[in-house]
Amino acid sequence: MAKVGRAIIMAAGFGNRMHPVTLTTPKPLVKVNGVRMIDTVIDGLHKNGIYEIYVVVGYLKEQFEELKRKYPGIKLIENDYYDTCNNISSLYVARDYIENAIILDGDQIIYNQDILAPDFERSGYNSVWTDEETDEWLQTVKDGIVTSCSRTGGKSGWQLYSISRWTAEDGKKLKHHLEIEFEQKQNRQIYWDDVAMFCYPDEYQLGIYPMNKGDIVEVDNLSELIALDASYKKYAGEE
Repeated sequence: MAKVGRAIIMAAGFGNRMHPVTLTTPKPLVKVNGVRMIDTVIDGLHKNGIYEIYVVVGYLKEQFEELKRKYPGIKLIENDYYDTCNNISSLYVARDYIENAIILDGDQIIYNQDILAPDFERSGYNSVWTDEETDEWLQTVKDGIVTSCSRTGGKSGWQLYSISRWTAEDGKKLKHHLEIEFEQKQNRQIYWDDVAMFCYPDEYQLGIYPMNKGDIVEVDNLSELIALDASYKKYAGEE
């Protein structure tokens, strides 16, 4: 059994689909019903005994400084590539910390803190079973191992969420593969998740961490934000 020793929170992006709210506030720092999204992530990590936390920042990075005052032990890692590269750049700049790590997006709301439990058997993603059609990444799992993943979705599969755990061994491999893709191949417009799932699928045997749909909410755009918090209705039509 492996155990999470540290967390990497991705928080560098523009949050374009949540304009105009994110014109002045980075998406992870947007409040939903009075609570910033990233606070639900950090509080959940602390509840599970995970205090070594690295937050990768880029867009409006100075606003994240306050996190260090609220949560002693938080370290900020600056992603200077955030405005020209996809999020592979965020994990690339944090690549020294992937071993025994949990990697999460900062712009999601954690409702069930148990989904961030530190003990895990193999590297892989928190996932929710769906019988319904989805356009999110959908994994096929056999005997606890992910055998394939569809970027375009489908139905009757395990929908991937942006919470993943990585063993020490897989973390070393992922660091190496990130360096090959980012430095040598200059492959900078992909998601970091593509590296293990699609660039080097034979090098990993990923599993899943099953959870329920209501355990977490990913807020992708302004209309989803308004559905959760009606106080943002005033921004509708201003995009």
